[in-house]
Amino acid sequence: MYKINLNCDLGEGAAFDEKIIPLINSANIACGFHAGNRDMMEATVKLCIDNKVGIGAHPGYPDKKNFGRTNLDVTPKQVYDYTLAQLEALGGIVAGKDKIVHIKPHGAMYNQAAKNKDLANAIVDAIIDYNKDLILLALSGSKMIDSAREKGVKYASEVFADRAYEADGSLRARSLENSMITDEDLAVERVIKMVKTGKVTAYTGEEIDIEAHSVCVHGDSEKAFVFVQKLNEAFIKNGIETVGLIEAIK
Repeated sequence: MYKINLNCDLGEGAAFDEKIIPLINSANIACGFHAGNRDMMEATVKLCIDNKVGIGAHPGYPDKKNFGRTNLDVTPKQVYDYTLAQLEALGGIVAGKDKIVHIKPHGAMYNQAAKNKDLANAIVDAIIDYNKDLILLALSGSKMIDSAREKGVKYASEVFADRAYEADGSLRARSLENSMITDEDLAVERVIKMVKTGKVTAYTGEEIDIEAHSVCVHGDSEKAFVFVQKLNEAFIKNGIETVGLIEAIK
């Protein structure tokens, strides 16, 4: 029996959160830096608790103008501080560090730390200093996964339903053509292949290795709800069980 965790970036002001949350296993909740605010965080946490969905922090750069998706010239110390501050913000709302299951960096922070070991180490150090039992949800094959493994932090390798991959396993930059996969049937087909075979076809046509513990759907996508519905249908059809992150990494 195959198993996969289904996660979604939420609490960012999109219209589908209430519909999506009952259909996923894990929610990455914006912590106010790139999107969201305290009211949104509280509302999203309540929806997660009501639907028994794993709560995760989704820290990003303090750049709401660009939705945290613009690369910034940041130091590891800044990334550490940003990460810790947002963990503490969400922890204050859920009333306890142990209520947060995982952490997944957002946008430019995620992509820069995927390739920059110093930034990856800063994120993992913040996790250790906040709660070493958190699971780091990060791009399969990234420097963040390397850092978590080296520092003894639990991790889950993440794949994407709606993003194109480069040959090195990185996500194709949103500024480039065909970086987003808008055909939900193609997206679902790619996810099933990643889960069952550990392979994905890169933008350039190569078959590359990928580790899939969790699959992400971006909550701000206009097709997010449709993606989640179709993924769940395809998982059932293909004998793939959706599980919480803790179960997914066993």
